[in-house]
This record gives sequence, structure tokens and C-alpha cells, in this order.
Amino acid sequence: MKPPFGTTIVDVSDPGNPRIAAQIMLDGDASHTHKVRVVGDLMITNVEQNRRHFLRKGEALPETRAGLAATLGRMPEDGELAAALGVEAADIAELDAARLRGYHDGGFKVYDIADKTRPREIAHQRTFGFGSHRFDMDADYAYISTEMEGYLGNILVIYDLKDPERPTEVSRWHMPGQHIAAGEKPTWKGYKNRLHHALRVGDELWASVWHAGFRVLDVSDITKPRTLASHDYHPPFPEPTHTVLPLAQRIGGRRIAVAVDEEHDHRRGRLHAFLWVFDVTDYDNIVALSAFDVSELDSPWARAPGRFGAHQFREKLDTPLVYATWFSGGLRVVDVSDPFAPVETAHFIPEPRGDEPSPQSNDVDVDDNGLMYLIDRNRGFDILEMTGD
Repeated sequence: MKPPFGTTIVDVSDPGNPRIAAQIMLDGDASHTHKVRVVGDLMITNVEQNRRHFLRKGEALPETRAGLAATLGRMPEDGELAAALGVEAADIAELDAARLRGYHDGGFKVYDIADKTRPREIAHQRTFGFGSHRFDMDADYAYISTEMEGYLGNILVIYDLKDPERPTEVSRWHMPGQHIAAGEKPTWKGYKNRLHHALRVGDELWASVWHAGFRVLDVSDITKPRTLASHDYHPPFPEPTHTVLPLAQRIGGRRIAVAVDEEHDHRRGRLHAFLWVFDVTDYDNIVALSAFDVSELDSPWARAPGRFGAHQFREKLDTPLVYATWFSGGLRVVDVSDPFAPVETAHFIPEPRGDEPSPQSNDVDVDDNGLMYLIDRNRGFDILEMTGD
């Protein structure tokens, strides 16, 4: 997930013996490109500022310096600046340098992968600020979550991929309060409310919006995304909404959606991130039906350094089985066919890799043969099959 590593294409035609077909390495450590989508022979990766949350603290240095100088009657020392920003004194020089240097590569890259052993970059679409995090794509469009000039936090920008060498913006969507250049004023502090990513389902986009819950967007007119539904359960639940999707089939006449929160900034005594089941039949009356959680007792690594709690599920809910990653809790397979009582039907907890103190299961996908590909955010991945026991 970190430079110098970018994207690796792995040949899994023999799932018991995966081999690297190609690697795209990064120049320098300014960016990371840790998300990828493929449709046909087209591959898109995100481009996002590496260590973005830490480096952005440097933007507050001029104001912090001025404020402390006015209070102290002299220029502040690095230790005093560090205390005000919540960093170490040794970090001040790096933050200053990063602020002066700026970051200009954020966005996404498009590759031709007709030859999987030789991916060929055909476009680097620059956006703004941090750049792009998660996103979705299909044969026609890329649904990019990114910062853009004049907005606070990530918004949705939809690009036409008709000519993949020249992605063309067709529309934007944001929550009220994000478009600060247009005079909008947020009702929240900092970047709490922002688009994490939006996933297309028919003529809808299901958008997780971090500490603002989730939204459902109508994109039947791709040039004018509009909000159909809004649901926010923050507060009191402390962890942000990472992903939301509806099940492909109704259950008992109800349209059911599953959401997962990300274990992001857990503090002891507060709830861990977990999985939600919602009745979304009536967009004006979205109701939480149940939740699924994993006890700290269910993983030997729950209290080890690293995160424990939910992160992501397979972004396809064609059956009531939800394949969810749980950081040091590994992979949990949850049956939501009774939306009032989710049941875990299987789980797998990897061993820590190398010198890592805990596994950090980050993403999962399932192929047409039922094989599961479980990615560790620190290193490597496991290929799994259901034993039937």
C-alpha cells in the first residue's frame, strides 16, 4: 500500500501457485496508488498523497506560528509548534518542506492491460489536493472520489471513459456545505463529512460519506446526479461509514442494504466498527434492522498493535452472503438472509506477515469459482476456498 510499490498484476490461473505477471513501481514517495479497478483491458488506479493526513498539518504552520508569536512575544521554537499541532519537534522541518513543495499529482491513472505482463499507462488525470481515494468504474464511466478546488473534503466527480486516453469530466456531486468557494458553510469540523466512495447499482450510486452516513444518488441523467436518500447515524456511533450497497434480491418484500463502518480511530471504551443491515424499501424512512459485530475474544490479535474492527466487504451483494474484512479479525462471512439476525457462517484469520504484530485484512473479492482473495494491508494476500465443514 506504500511506495515504492504501486500495482502488482498476479497470475492466479493456478491458484495454488500464484506468480507475479507485472509490477508497476512508483518514483519517489510523494504518492501511493493502493486502489485498482479493471474492466476489460482497461485498468484504473488512484493517485493519492502519501501520508496525507500527517503532511496536511503543515498547512496550519503559518497561522500557528503567527498566533504563538503574538502570544509569546517572540518566534516560537519547534517544540512549541509541535505541541500546538500534535506532532514531534523533529517533524516541523518536514512539514514546512512539504507545505512549500506542495502536491500536484493527485488524481488517477489509466492503463491499457491488453498485455497483462506489460501494463501501459495511457493517461494521468490530475484532480486536486490529496487526490483520489477509492472509486468505482464501468465500461463507460469512472466514479472518482477526490478533492477538488473550492470544495471541503472529497466529492464525487464522474469521468467519461469513451476515450480512455482523455478522461472527460461529465458531472459532480457534493453534500451541502462542501462547496465553500460558492459560499456554502459546513456544519461540521474539518474533513469529517466527505465522500469515501460511491458504487453504481443500475441507475443509482450508493455513496458512503464517512461521518455523515450514506446517500443514494440518482444517475439516470449522468450529467446531473441528484440525492434520492440520506441516512446518518453519526453520532452516537463513532466510526465512519466506509461502504454501503443493496442486496441484489429483496427479502420478504423488503429492499435490504448492508453498510460497514471502518475501524479508523478507535479508543478503548468506545464501540468497534461493525456491519449494519438496513431496510431501505422507503427512502424517506430508512430503518436499521440489525448489526453484526466480532468480539475481541474471537481473534488472538484483537489487542495487538494494529487495528481491530470492520473495514470493507466484497463490493458485490448478489447473494445474502457478505464477505467482510475485519482487520486483525480476518475475514468474516456473514449470512443476512434473515436481515433481523445476521449469522456468521465462516471465518479465516491469517497469521501476521513477517515482523508485523497482527494481520490487517483490508479487502476481499470472490471469483466465479468461489475462491476468495483476502488482501492484507501490510503485505501479501491469501487465496481461500470454502471447506464445507
